[in-house]
Amino acid sequence: MLRLTRVLLILVLAGLVLAGCVAPQPAAPAAPAPAEQPAAEEAQAPAAPEEIVIGAIYPLSGALAATGVDLKNAVELATDIINNEYDLNLPLAKSAGLPNLGGAKIKLVFGDHEADPEKGAAEAERLITTENVTALVGSYNSAVTATASQVAEREGVPFLNPESTSPTLTERGFQWFFRTTPYDKLFAENFFEFLDEMKAKGYDVSGVAILNENTLWGTDVATLENEFAQQYGYEVVANIPYEAKASDVSSEVQKLKAAGEDVALLQASYVSDAILYMQTYKQLDYAPTAIIAMDAGFVASEFVQTLGDDANYILSREVWALDLAESKPIIKAVNDMYKERYGTNMNGNSARAFTGMLTLADAINRAGSTDPAAIQQALLETDIPADQIIMPWKGIKFDPETHQNVLGSGIIVQIQDGEYKTVWPFDLASAEIVWPFPKWSER
Repeated sequence: MLRLTRVLLILVLAGLVLAGCVAPQPAAPAAPAPAEQPAAEEAQAPAAPEEIVIGAIYPLSGALAATGVDLKNAVELATDIINNEYDLNLPLAKSAGLPNLGGAKIKLVFGDHEADPEKGAAEAERLITTENVTALVGSYNSAVTATASQVAEREGVPFLNPESTSPTLTERGFQWFFRTTPYDKLFAENFFEFLDEMKAKGYDVSGVAILNENTLWGTDVATLENEFAQQYGYEVVANIPYEAKASDVSSEVQKLKAAGEDVALLQASYVSDAILYMQTYKQLDYAPTAIIAMDAGFVASEFVQTLGDDANYILSREVWALDLAESKPIIKAVNDMYKERYGTNMNGNSARAFTGMLTLADAINRAGSTDPAAIQQALLETDIPADQIIMPWKGIKFDPETHQNVLGSGIIVQIQDGEYKTVWPFDLASAEIVWPFPKWSER
């Protein structure tokens, strides 16, 4: 019986071993993997934005409000040309929006700096952090441009400056700052080249007086004019800086009279100061051989509007003049649009702002992106030819180190019968220069 039990136990164990040797049944088939998505859906490029937001910082209130209106009008006209189709030989004019960004439209958001550098910096900060602008344009006053562009540099946002001319702005080594307008070193030397050519025509000019407002721009201008006076051999009979936005300049004009009137006065003033000085010159009967202005207030639209005939015979450096339309028809085409909308002709300030806005938009379009680094690279690669701008320049192309437009140039205009006439270079002149500056009693 015991033996039988052992036999049975052996048989059971053997069966168990044999069962373990049986080939395993195939596993149930795995659930089918989800169908692969196309690669384009896995890494789909973000849709092009419908709007590209650009911040524009200008003096829209305060003493320079009228100038700010000119600048605002100009960038708005440029934006309209970008956003819609026009038969004009200008960047982006013949397409609606930015074609490389799916036809995205430019949207402008303005900041008002009131000619105050601290407010300019605050507005730049607001536009970048709250309005999320892609880039900034502005700011006319060199002192404000200096602070606003510092904010843009810190935040890594492209800043296109169309109008400020202080040389120091492009000497700071900034990577995000670009300037389209020529700057005061070129203009200051132009003055002495012009005076040399007047001497060659037989006019007696041997001395200059220098008068400047005392912010960054005027101070830099005076420094350059003194340097070029020495280089070109002109005696400086007076150096008179004055407090910007002064309410009485009688003392300064008396100093000019005491220094002698047989000189060319080189003046750097914003518009309220420029008007005040002209009124005081007439009141105190000060009439130097010539008054040669460093643009700014002397080409603002309210200068002639306020002074009327008393504005006549002022000379000013410029970057643009309507009479150049005789040889460059695009100037008239754009000015006609501007005048129809805003009731006045363009001036050098508005022409520069218009050109700067087109340049910035052109770079954003070529970048095909709102990425700051892509826009920065596109600005560095900018090469706009002379026939696609309304300025009398050879074009727009930025120095790779300073980011200064290397193709800009200057002219000198004279107010005659209330209009700005190109008088230098002489081969571009549309009118004969009136020289010397007429005495007030002889007008």
